[in-house]
Amino acid sequence: MNDNQNTNDNKKPGKRIPNIPKKPQKGSKFNVFWVYAAIIVAIFAGQFFLSSDGGKEVDYQTFEQKMLLTGDVSKVVAYKADDLVKAEVYIKKDSLNKPQYKAYKNTSSLNVSSSGPTVYFNSGTMDGLDKQLADSQKDLPATQPKVLAEKTSRSNPLASWFLSIILPVLLLIGFWIFMMRRMGGGAGGGGQIFSIGKSKATLFDKESQVNITFNDVAGLEEAKQEVMEIVDFLKNPKKYTNLGGKIPKGALLVGSPGTGKTLLAKAVAGEAQVPFFSLSGSDFVEMFVGVGASRVRDLFKQAKDKAPCIIFIDEVDAIGRARGKNSVMGGNDERENTLNQLLVEMDGFGTDSGIIILAATNRPDVLDSALLRPGRFDRQISIDKPDLVGREHIFNVHLKPIKTSAEVDAKKLSAQTPGFAGAEIANVCNEAALIAARRNKESVDMQDFQDAIDRVIGGLEKKNKIISPEEKRIVAYHEAGHAIAGWFLEHADPLVKVSIVPRGVAALGYAQYLPKEQFLYTTEQLIDGMCMTMGGRVAEDITFGKISTGAQNDLERITKLSYAMVTIYGMNDNVGNVSFHDPQNEYNFNKPYSEKTSELIDIEVRKLIGDVYIKTKQLLTDKRDGLEKLAQKLLEKEILFQADLEEILGKRPFDTRTTYDEFVNGTGDQSPAAEGLVHDGVGDTDINQEVTGLNPSSEKE
Repeated sequence: MNDNQNTNDNKKPGKRIPNIPKKPQKGSKFNVFWVYAAIIVAIFAGQFFLSSDGGKEVDYQTFEQKMLLTGDVSKVVAYKADDLVKAEVYIKKDSLNKPQYKAYKNTSSLNVSSSGPTVYFNSGTMDGLDKQLADSQKDLPATQPKVLAEKTSRSNPLASWFLSIILPVLLLIGFWIFMMRRMGGGAGGGGQIFSIGKSKATLFDKESQVNITFNDVAGLEEAKQEVMEIVDFLKNPKKYTNLGGKIPKGALLVGSPGTGKTLLAKAVAGEAQVPFFSLSGSDFVEMFVGVGASRVRDLFKQAKDKAPCIIFIDEVDAIGRARGKNSVMGGNDERENTLNQLLVEMDGFGTDSGIIILAATNRPDVLDSALLRPGRFDRQISIDKPDLVGREHIFNVHLKPIKTSAEVDAKKLSAQTPGFAGAEIANVCNEAALIAARRNKESVDMQDFQDAIDRVIGGLEKKNKIISPEEKRIVAYHEAGHAIAGWFLEHADPLVKVSIVPRGVAALGYAQYLPKEQFLYTTEQLIDGMCMTMGGRVAEDITFGKISTGAQNDLERITKLSYAMVTIYGMNDNVGNVSFHDPQNEYNFNKPYSEKTSELIDIEVRKLIGDVYIKTKQLLTDKRDGLEKLAQKLLEKEILFQADLEEILGKRPFDTRTTYDEFVNGTGDQSPAAEGLVHDGVGDTDINQEVTGLNPSSEKE
């Protein structure tokens, strides 16, 4: 399977699902931000008008002669206003009707009333105002009451109430509306505040056609045939229903990351010519209770309106995990509610409704059994990593847009990349093009592809990494030990390339092999593979009389494989033909065997690894001369290929069994039927490279 990056998609990939066909918009669309702007303007306007005090300003002489001395003043209210003292003059109600006061009436203030101040004047200080009033009234008769200044701290009560209570409430409401619009996916105007429960699926139809077709999908013809039949169901339903067949409700695409599950779904969308709803499992997950189930209901409601159609849920394990595990006691698991609604909806529509569900996951072991049963997902389509022929087809697809030289051969590249998925092959082609451009080449040649494969396997080359001569010798003998063991063991994968150039974070060297493309392994094959992996540690031991941390990766793989042979594959006489494999974690933290059996397993694993060490040490001791020559050649050239090994060690003493020779030279039956044996999980041991490096935490020791 591959992931073609060169589609001429000049259109947008999709659009939001409409409830009704979109109509041309007339005029500008209402935007809620205008409401926020109006609120701000109202605040400033209210502050301006409400802060108006009423009354007209007069000087103190006018106040004294025409109002105070005539006995018309009811009271004087004084308060601090900025750096001055403002004195508001209230005239008696009986005196307001006098002609001289008509000129002081102010109608521009919203705060003016008959009981409000008529005029005001400014004074320097409070004490100065008291002295002025006392001096002005000292000659008045004793029977006339004296007017004294009433001192107060003045602020507009309406403005204060508005700013302290109303404004914070308005801001909270505005913030709540803004957040609801964002979480509901409605950033394009009003009316979507309460659309948080709507489906987020993207609709692909005739207006937004996907340009990817089945011609862009390569590597797994069987899986493609399965989904092509689903497309044919929708195009020609009578062809199947006339014979009594029913259109399947769903198909689950299962495969490792990068094998092309999503690409295959895109090809279905491009070929089906029916509405195609696409979304991710995480699109149902939300922080609010009930939103996931609401989105499921809305999705199927819209799908029924568009039937016949296809619904594609990518990474379905986000909502499809087995119920009842890791749940909080007494809590309401929103994910389980969403899954329950999905199960109900998949059972709710009839088989003749024309709705087919496609789902993809790389974790089928964690899915709920109710989701996997026939009637919901009738088909489970396995999308494994491509074989030799599949990798060749994938390379041919990705090499089309690249300017390559005549020597570039997809067959050779396919044979040199065992275990690579479609995404990794796409990465190799892209890296090769970038490397060639960096070297100012007119076309990409095989050397660029070799360097790209090295980078994908071992990481970026560390040209400036300082390694002491002693460390370099250890790495050289370590890799030479791998090469010798792989060359002279019958069932081991022969080495194709060995390098002591530092790469990646901590890899000081690596060896690449070309394993036989097979699915079933015998005990002898697994033991020879372990001996080859142990070759590095043994080479250090017999050469320097001491060992280093460079064998960390090797020991991890040997230990894992040893325990698998004893506890999973039943390849130990003392433990017996039993398997404690638990892919779905049914045993949780409880071992399905006793402590005595656990101790026996540990003993047998240590014995197996010890036998492997003895066998490998005997082999390298017998081939000590070849080990020395190979290590010295590595120190000289840093990178050796299969031809260099034949020159130093001679022809391999066994019949050629490398996939590279059989496939590239045209020998052997490499048809898909010849390689399509039943896969029982043993293929997990098919690892095509060894990495030697120091544990960063051990470098200081």
